Amino acid sequence: MKTLVKSVAVLAVVLAAVVGALAMFAPVNVPWAGALADLFPRLFDAPRAERAVVASTLQVPAGYSITLFAADVPDARMVRVTPTGDLLVTANRNSEVVWLAADRDGDGESDSRRVLIEGLKGANGLEVAGGYLYVAEDERVFRIAFDANTASVWGAREVIIDGLPAGGNHWRKPIRIGPDGLLYLVVGSTCNVCIERDVRRAAMLRYTVDGKFVDIYATGLRNSAGFDFRESDDALFATDNGRDLLGDDFPPCELNEIRAGGFYGWPFANGNRIADPDLGGGRADVIAASIPPVFEFRAHNAPLGIRFLRSEAHGAYRGAAVAALHGSWNRSTKDGYKVVSLHWQADGAIESRDFVTGFLTDGKVIGRPAEVTEDADGNVYVSDDYADAVYRISPGGTAMALVVPSEAVVAFNPRPGADPARLIEGQALFDAGACLGCHSVGGETGDGRLSLAGIGKKYDFATLTEYLAHPNSPMPSVPEEGERLALAEYLLAL
Repeated sequence: MKTLVKSVAVLAVVLAAVVGALAMFAPVNVPWAGALADLFPRLFDAPRAERAVVASTLQVPAGYSITLFAADVPDARMVRVTPTGDLLVTANRNSEVVWLAADRDGDGESDSRRVLIEGLKGANGLEVAGGYLYVAEDERVFRIAFDANTASVWGAREVIIDGLPAGGNHWRKPIRIGPDGLLYLVVGSTCNVCIERDVRRAAMLRYTVDGKFVDIYATGLRNSAGFDFRESDDALFATDNGRDLLGDDFPPCELNEIRAGGFYGWPFANGNRIADPDLGGGRADVIAASIPPVFEFRAHNAPLGIRFLRSEAHGAYRGAAVAALHGSWNRSTKDGYKVVSLHWQADGAIESRDFVTGFLTDGKVIGRPAEVTEDADGNVYVSDDYADAVYRISPGGTAMALVVPSEAVVAFNPRPGADPARLIEGQALFDAGACLGCHSVGGETGDGRLSLAGIGKKYDFATLTEYLAHPNSPMPSVPEEGERLALAEYLLAL
């Protein structure tokens, strides 16, 4: 009886903690039922465990070829090319920056790889400049001496920016050094729609390359995960993800031309100055003063990385921008899941064309493009944090087939040495989060929910715990270490 009472008390404490976390991180003015369903809407960016082996031909425009440049790069996200043509990739699931050697033997694949930096905390932003590698983590930016010729770093990590707003729905910190020699950094919103307490949230900031704060360059940017400067005029453009929970087709995701001091609408306006139904009322003057997007992507396409093509090898595509559409997690019919090229017309209009397709076939997803970059020869690199891959798109040739491995479904089975108390607490967290509204714990149910079986094929205890601290959007981070440990223990038993 004492044991039962103690267990009930523990579950009550856990439930209270979950409710407290929801109160802190859930979107403002969104029904609680939706907030609960959104707590863990999609734990893992991984191919569905039930799919067996999935093969798909990724299609590129005539005059281009595509190859699988590197596989098994866990949670491959930010990509940057070094001065010697090699590639740096953040593998956030392993808390690492991975160095991928350029393809010098001509087989379309990276010649070799190694871990360049490890032990990171939510790394995403990368930049190489002035003999340094800059790395943006959840709360800070550091730089470390980097020799591109030997692909090595040395010396201490010099923290140049600290105390950045951490956690929340959009915790990643993309960075880039601009033509003015300043370091540009984006801090996303904590939520779906809310009024932020920290003015650095939903904004683009500028610093010197030594980390001295310069200014808040632009505001009203909900989740501008990618940005680049156009070579012809140094104009700055950034993608932005529109808010959720307003239906399949609204609001659009955005491409914005970023100007100093500009306000881009969020959370009061969506798209072309359309008042937000939750927070836009009574703010007509603020909305009228906001800067509308220069281009609208389809709703929930989730544009992330963007790159203006600079090499003459691209011919008619030179000067166009390529943008990675991560795809729609909350749309009744999936959309996005491709790379597009954006072409500016003489009248200023922007035309979107498919650049890489095939990640979504008959409603089934085999990949999610995340970030893009380009080397001096015009090779375009696309990271895929769903299939743990990096692709290379090169001028000339024909498309090649790519195969994404599957994962097996296993029955509930706690790992050796699993803590029984953690399993109980983890199940309470799972149940309190209403996770079964979006997930199943067995095989395919036929109702569209994603299976969590076989998670141990993708994560071990340490990497899953780390993932819960810095998950992919739109899932907010799990702030308490004890809760992360418990939830990871339970999920690994599925």
